[in-house]
Amino acid sequence: MDFSRSVLDIDAEAEIIRISDFIRDIAHERYKRKGAVIGLSGGLDSAVIAELSVRALGEDKVLALFLPEKESNPVSLKYGQKQAQKLGIETIKVDISENLESLGAYENRDLVIKSIFPEFDKSYKFHVTLPQDLLEKDRLNYRSLTIEDLKGNRKKTRISASDWQKISACQNLKQRLRMIQQYYYAEKNNYIVSGTTNKTEILQGLFVKFGDGGVDIDPIAHLYKTQVLQLAKKLGVIPEIINRPPSPDTYSLPVTDKEFYLCLDYGLLDLLLYAYQEHVPIEQISSTLELKPEQIQRVFKDFKMKGHATWHMREMPPILDTQTKCPEV
Repeated sequence: MDFSRSVLDIDAEAEIIRISDFIRDIAHERYKRKGAVIGLSGGLDSAVIAELSVRALGEDKVLALFLPEKESNPVSLKYGQKQAQKLGIETIKVDISENLESLGAYENRDLVIKSIFPEFDKSYKFHVTLPQDLLEKDRLNYRSLTIEDLKGNRKKTRISASDWQKISACQNLKQRLRMIQQYYYAEKNNYIVSGTTNKTEILQGLFVKFGDGGVDIDPIAHLYKTQVLQLAKKLGVIPEIINRPPSPDTYSLPVTDKEFYLCLDYGLLDLLLYAYQEHVPIEQISSTLELKPEQIQRVFKDFKMKGHATWHMREMPPILDTQTKCPEV
C-alpha cells in the first residue's frame, strides 16, 4: 500500500468545486431550501464551510451566527466577524449565557469543581485535559482539572470519571444550545443548518451528539483536519484563523484540541489515523513516520478505545425493527 507523508495531499481546487456542488445540490434539490445557516466560531472548519457555502449558494443566501457565551475566548468572535466581513455575508450575534444560566449549566458545573478545589469561585478560570505522553508510555486516559486564579497561579489534579461526566454534561449544553439557535434561524429563513465537523473529529468522537453533530449536512466530514487546512489556504480564509491553534473553546481557560482530547498534533495524528483506517502495516508506518512500532501501537490502542466509546455518536439511534428504512426520495 502506498503510504507517505504526502498521502493526505489533495487537489484543493477540485475539492472546492466538488463540495460546493454537493452543498448546492443538497440545499436546493434535496431539502428544497434557499440557503444555509452556519455557526461561525472563529475556528478553521466553520470558516471553510462559510467560504464553500458562499461559492455554492451566493453570499446573500448564507447566514452566519455568532453564538458566544461568557466563557468564550474573545478572539473567537473577533476572528469570526472578520471572516464574515471578508465574505460579505449576513451575521447575527446571539449570546447564549442567559440560556446556560437558566439551565444551571454554570452553577451545577461549578459545584463539582468547588468540591475538588474549595477555593474555586467565579474569579477563577478552568479547563480539563488528558495526559500528553501518548507516544512515550502506556497510560490510562484519565482527565485532569486545572484552575487558574486572577494572578495566573494554577492548581491541577486528576479527577474521577464521575466528576468528569458531571462537568462534561454541563459543558455540552453549550453546543446543544448553539444548535437550537441555528435551527431557529434556519427554519425561520427556509435554510439548512450546515455542519462543520471534519473526519478526524468524527472518527475520534470530538463532537457533541445533538450539538455540533446535529445538522442537515456535513460538507467536510470526508476530510481530515489537515486536508481542511489545505482548503482553507486555497479559499483564502483569513490568516488569523489559519494560524490559530484548534480549540473546542468551551472552557474559560484556553485549551487546544490536542490538550483536551486528541493528545497529538493534527499533522501526525491524521497520518496515523489514516494508516489505522486503511490497515497500513506497522512496519511501513514506522519507516515512513520514524516512529517505533510500540509508539504506533499505543496510538492505535487509543484510537480503538475512543472509537468504541463514541460509536453511538456516529449512528442513528438503535431501533428494534431492523427492517425499518427511510423512504426513497
